[in-house]
Amino acid sequence: MIKNMTIKAIHVDLDDNLKKYINKKIGRLDKYLKSDLKNKLIAEVYLKESKNKDRNNCYFEVNLIFPNEKITAEESTLNMYAAVDIVEEKLKHQLIKYNQKHHSVKFYRHLINKFKNKHIKSINN
Repeated sequence: MIKNMTIKAIHVDLDDNLKKYINKKIGRLDKYLKSDLKNKLIAEVYLKESKNKDRNNCYFEVNLIFPNEKITAEESTLNMYAAVDIVEEKLKHQLIKYNQKHHSVKFYRHLINKFKNKHIKSINN
């Protein structure tokens, strides 16, 4: 579970069921991270509900803040629980891409080869 998570509600009655649901869905996203990043992760959750005469919109946003990067996902639907589910899915895909970019062997090989090529060119000149 994500340990450092803050939930801010604007014009929303944040009852215990919704709070537990958010903690369950967003809190378990840390399983997509390496263990060294789990303790450094900060999650900010924003809930907002606009009550127009035409329709009610529930806005849900999550910011995952790492030491060197920030991942954001947001959704606006008629139901807050549906918005939580959609944002969770978006964040899951973004975290998988984050891991592939920062922690894959292929990425490190690419960096090493890039460094070697620059180093060899500077020696030849």
